[in-house]
Amino acid sequence: MKRIHDFEALPSRYRANLINSIPGFKPVSLVGTINENGAENLAIFNSFFHIGANPPLLGMVFRPEGEVERHTLENIRKTGCYTINHLNKDIVVNGHHAGAKFPACISEFKACGLTPWYSATLLAPYVKESTIKIGMHLHSEIPIAANNTILVIGTVTEIWLPENVLSEDGFVNLAQAGTLAGSNLDAYYEAIRLVRLSYPKPDSVPSQI
Repeated sequence: MKRIHDFEALPSRYRANLINSIPGFKPVSLVGTINENGAENLAIFNSFFHIGANPPLLGMVFRPEGEVERHTLENIRKTGCYTINHLNKDIVVNGHHAGAKFPACISEFKACGLTPWYSATLLAPYVKESTIKIGMHLHSEIPIAANNTILVIGTVTEIWLPENVLSEDGFVNLAQAGTLAGSNLDAYYEAIRLVRLSYPKPDSVPSQI
């Protein structure tokens, strides 16, 4: 078994691939935004995580400001809303392409062959081809001093998904929905549900549900 510990001595690209992939599979989604002039923007992110269910909050992390242009973050700040759109195998290449550094005047929707779709209650565009779509409003920003990244916390305002992937108890079957998982910034995986287990209690072994 190989031990890796001298991280500063590693080539930068090698180190980035290693640290990006070692946490395991992550959610990977397309974030739709719009600017104050109506220009649509789409970007791919793998830094989403659950913060709380009541109120429903999700977090996402942005790289330090100044490194590159931050069209998505700028749009979220100006409009206060955005969408999270699950990636599926039918649009994986299109979605990955949305990670390219397009200029602000170019819509990633058009450049990457994806279709903007709007609900009646949210300003930001959804990805029509995405199976699960989440509408978000900006709640707050938290600067992370350790590396100057920015944690953006958003409130879930609406969810669009097929009825057949939603269980009676609120569980969403992501495998049935075709949602992909990601590793590093360039590898995508199909999900296969192994088992769903009952809530763990000290006096009983969890059972399959």
